[in-house]
Amino acid sequence: MVRPARRRGRTTLLVAVAAVLGVVAGTCTGFVVQANREPTALPPLSQPVVKQAEGEVAPLSAAQDRHVKVNGDLRKLLLKRPKGARDAEISVGDDGWLDMAEYADLYKKPAGAFSDLATDHFRRAAVTNWRQGSTYFVEIHLVQFRQDGSLSAADWTSDAQYYASEESDTDSWEIPGTGDGWAYVHNTPDRKPGYLPLYEAEAHATRGDIAMTIWVYDSSPIGKKKIMDLAKRQMGRL
Repeated sequence: MVRPARRRGRTTLLVAVAAVLGVVAGTCTGFVVQANREPTALPPLSQPVVKQAEGEVAPLSAAQDRHVKVNGDLRKLLLKRPKGARDAEISVGDDGWLDMAEYADLYKKPAGAFSDLATDHFRRAAVTNWRQGSTYFVEIHLVQFRQDGSLSAADWTSDAQYYASEESDTDSWEIPGTGDGWAYVHNTPDRKPGYLPLYEAEAHATRGDIAMTIWVYDSSPIGKKKIMDLAKRQMGRL
């Protein structure tokens, strides 16, 4: 469950610089073209009057307004534990919440992860997990950011997807209806003397200011259907 601290690669910087240069180049070209054109007559000032619609627009209900949902108790948006599932015997913080230090501690380099979370304006994290049988474990994180001046949730998801895709012998699929969601199955298990082999699957997606992560572990191979079903149902709740 411990992941390496995320890395901001050069690609993000190069894309940002390219976007800025593209805007500047487009603006300069526009000035040159316009300067060589004959003046265009202005349209008449009088325009048809559009009749104002009568009545008031009904406000969205709490069920329809996503901001009402995600600004409430984030834990209520987590998937419910399946019938018959047990505690995973892994700490998930105080009543399903993790503060920034606790969440950063899940990474191999907590100090680096803490710095990244602070830079990205971490708001809160809701977590759940469960165990079915003796070897099947599921853990789900919903991490919410304040999104002050940047799309932090999407950035966090993108970095997690980068690391997942870099794992050898990995299959991946887009999660339908999510826009940026991907699911991954790592086919080579982690083997250590005296322990059962540990297979792993994961899913990462974004919904607004929330980065969703799902981890699945088992002693036998994990199929696409299992991780995709969890991912689609969890994103549906958001």
